[in-house]
Amino acid sequence: MASSSSTNFDDEMDEKFDQIFDQQFEKLLIHHENRQEASMSKKKRAYIERQREQGHMQLWNDYFSEDATYPSHMFRRRFRMNKPLFMRIVDRLSAKIQYFQQRRDATGRFGHSPLQKATATIRMMAYGCPTDTVDKYLRLGETTALLCLEHFVEGIINLFGDEYLRRPTPEDLQRIFDIGEIRGFPGMIGSIDCMHWEWKNCPTAWKGQYTRGSGKPTIVLEAVPSQDLWIWHAFFGPPVFDDILQGRAPKVSVKKRMLNVRKMIREAEIFEAIFPKIYFKLSNLKMEVLL
Repeated sequence: MASSSSTNFDDEMDEKFDQIFDQQFEKLLIHHENRQEASMSKKKRAYIERQREQGHMQLWNDYFSEDATYPSHMFRRRFRMNKPLFMRIVDRLSAKIQYFQQRRDATGRFGHSPLQKATATIRMMAYGCPTDTVDKYLRLGETTALLCLEHFVEGIINLFGDEYLRRPTPEDLQRIFDIGEIRGFPGMIGSIDCMHWEWKNCPTAWKGQYTRGSGKPTIVLEAVPSQDLWIWHAFFGPPVFDDILQGRAPKVSVKKRMLNVRKMIREAEIFEAIFPKIYFKLSNLKMEVLL
């Protein structure tokens, strides 16, 4: 009697196990078939023949040929730099950065020229336009334009960073002081200017302290160029006087010269009105300047 009930129990368990197994296997099979159908239904990446050679010739005839369509002042306005400087950057990138070297693809066809890649990057940076806007004129796809921007920025930092993206040395400051004295501004390093840039991805918790009358959060860009338009300082956020406050500024001397006391007082008043907190800190520091 006991053996008979045990046998029935085992049969029932086997039947339930087979039923559950069949159900799970059927679910997995249906899920696999659905994934296959979804992958097959996805659209394949469309290839667009953009005639990149035509884009290079148009760019060359417009700006770089001997009888270019657009004169030098229009080049300066649209590229935000003069043509010799732009060509110097392009030549350096094409010589040192592999991405900017024009190569042949598997079919023996030349890829985009260094001029096309550099121009696309400059246009996006100068006008703040999206990547696909350069497609119509330069015949560059969106992905290629993004790669151009990425490699351009990395190349500029690696090739020109040691010379241009650096802090001023004591020798630089002394030279600027000497030039400023000749021009009638002894002790002047450069002209400071600030502007507000809209901060699109500002964290929600910070929007209150970064929002002005426009209602949109902005962040301050500081820039200090010297008389030759060399930008010695460009930074978002921290003030230009941090190095002075922290004691990291290079020590240089200014030639003794009599200055108008009223002018100095007036400049101090203007500075205090613009940067009250920094002026208060500077006024409490013990700094000696030879005038």
